[in-house]
Amino acid sequence: MRLSELRLNHKAIIKKLYSTKTIHRRFQDLGFIPGNIVSCVLISPFQNPKAFKINGMVLAIRNEDSANIEVEEIE
Repeated sequence: MRLSELRLNHKAIIKKLYSTKTIHRRFQDLGFIPGNIVSCVLISPFQNPKAFKINGMVLAIRNEDSANIEVEEIE
C-alpha cells in the first residue's frame, strides 16, 4: 500500500520510495528510509495533507507526495 492510504492512528513499515531524485533525497533526509516505522497522526478536514510521525517528528505531507512511498501496515 502507499503511505497516502494509511489510516489515522495506524502504523506501517516503509518498504520503498518511488519519486524524483530531488524529493527522494528530501524524504530520506526526513527519515523516510526503508525499514523505518511511520504512523498517521492527523488527517486534515479535506483529507489532504496528512501528518505522519517518524523518528520523533511530526510532518505534514501532501497525498500526491506520500503516494510515492510504499509501506506495509503493521498492527
